[in-house]
Amino acid sequence: MKKSIVIVGAGIVGISAAIWLQRDGHKVTIIDKEGPAAGASFGNAGIVASSSITPITMPGLIKTAPKMLFSPNEPLFLRWSYLFNVLPFLLKYLKHANTQSVERIADGLTQLLKDSPEQHRQLSAGTPAEKFLTIDDYLFGYESKSDYEKSSFLWKIRRDHGYKSKELDAEALGEYDSVLKGRFGYGLLCENHGQINDPGEYVKALADHFVEQGGEIFQQELVGFDIQNGSCVGIKTIDRTMVADRYILATGAWSSLWQDSLGVSIPLEAERGYHIEFVNPSITLRTPVMVAAGKFVIHSMVGRLRCAGVVEFGGLDAPAAKAPLNLLKKKMKELFPDLTYDSVNEWLGHRPATTDSLPIIGKSPNANNVFLGYGHHHVGLTGGPKTGRWLSQLATGQSIEEDLSIYAADRKA
Repeated sequence: MKKSIVIVGAGIVGISAAIWLQRDGHKVTIIDKEGPAAGASFGNAGIVASSSITPITMPGLIKTAPKMLFSPNEPLFLRWSYLFNVLPFLLKYLKHANTQSVERIADGLTQLLKDSPEQHRQLSAGTPAEKFLTIDDYLFGYESKSDYEKSSFLWKIRRDHGYKSKELDAEALGEYDSVLKGRFGYGLLCENHGQINDPGEYVKALADHFVEQGGEIFQQELVGFDIQNGSCVGIKTIDRTMVADRYILATGAWSSLWQDSLGVSIPLEAERGYHIEFVNPSITLRTPVMVAAGKFVIHSMVGRLRCAGVVEFGGLDAPAAKAPLNLLKKKMKELFPDLTYDSVNEWLGHRPATTDSLPIIGKSPNANNVFLGYGHHHVGLTGGPKTGRWLSQLATGQSIEEDLSIYAADRKA
């Protein structure tokens, strides 16, 4: 039986869910206060990072985090005026910086991400978006082999979950990509990843396809859910009430505004991320590179070189800080002193972070016809198509092979 479904959120998760539902014959409407790809779906690193299954909360973080917070040269920042707001979240977050939690998180993320390049391929096939997607390598660059060996636990987790990589010394890195000659002392090459050379345009192209196929997208701001007797009977926007059989919430970091009414107790925080872009750069990389020492990604996109990364806790409302942007510029100057370009673009976005580094995917505890898909941290673009597929299956009562309980909205996190 065909359903009417309203999706709140026009990022990669919401658009993906809409397309899967539309292909199954359902009537789908999307609302978003800013329109398609206005947030993190625009400003991310553009990597389909299927092996990104380890969290920031790795063992040892509790000891290193204080030092990182007080150093302008480390990729972790905190707006001190926001400390009391974020402290309850951070205390729960840091409790997961242990081997047992990391292995559990890796299990959950592997289930979501392991086939992400294929999920993107299937989603974009036959749409204008497919031209932006390439299934390709993903390179991790280290200053030396000893620096790589310091990350041995991280790579063991990946190997244990079926991910393969090839070690490259400095000479092999230069042979792989002449631009990298002399830039790194050691590297890990990961196959079967993907790159999207303009993530904002990619999501917009998917949205355009959805509209061309009869879907509707309205620029509306959600005010609230009207929940009665365990079911949602409508959602309210600034100027209207919308009624449907099913509802999907996929608003990323802004989903925190609706968690109480929907019965979600898992803390959600806005983890602020930054990027800088060098327009018309003199350097073009063969494949995206994760700079391990700085925890940021460099990716050659259409007409620009994007450098994306850094973690800052500071909430949804504060303007961009200078320190994270300055750090990215400094690190890029150190790595590519010969880089020339026409201009620089700067961007701040908000990643939705849960305390246990796993997304929330599943039914609302308070409304049996509201389904949730958010909280993806750094892997929203990567996991968006599969999350959207799961949401479409949940919303229409289809069976799902995977066990989604690890992402449940009422789990202990």
